[in-house]
Amino acid sequence: MAATQTIRLHNKTFRLSIPHDRLVGAIGEVAQRINRDYARRECPLFLGVLNGSFMYMAELLQHIDFTCEVSFVKLASYNGTSSTGAVQELIGLTNNLRGRHIIIVEDIVDTGGSIEHLIRSLIGHNPASISVSTLLFKPEAYKKEHKIDYYAMAIPDKFIVGYGLDYDQLGRNLKDIYELAAE
Repeated sequence: MAATQTIRLHNKTFRLSIPHDRLVGAIGEVAQRINRDYARRECPLFLGVLNGSFMYMAELLQHIDFTCEVSFVKLASYNGTSSTGAVQELIGLTNNLRGRHIIIVEDIVDTGGSIEHLIRSLIGHNPASISVSTLLFKPEAYKKEHKIDYYAMAIPDKFIVGYGLDYDQLGRNLKDIYELAAE
């Protein structure tokens, strides 16, 4: 079934940017790299950042072929179509992380504020390692120093929705990615 070319959420129009089949293929490639790098590590923890990562996390984990644990944290840094610059921790971590290998799973990394905040918080728990996996990476917008270890796709610095990403809580359920259209 073909993807809808444009959608309307609240007062904004979005146009198709990345179809579902391209997303799934790219996620499979990321999973292969993670499988190669973590196959011999003891039970890594995949730590999903809610709400946006849920679709990426679900697809990614279906391709992971080693024993792992899964947990989630909830952070917030967006209001409408722009980052507030401040990160709020809405649901915190309850797992024991000492000596664990942690793979943070994000929907998108743009400025890097949320990732930096989370990594600072995790370091205090003395993990063995921390890596970052994201569905989408905006290298033009990224302002932090931590390496983004695994990303499915690099994209331009445009506002997008779909596949877990939202515009004021709408659009997360879309199987494709849509970019804000010029109005």
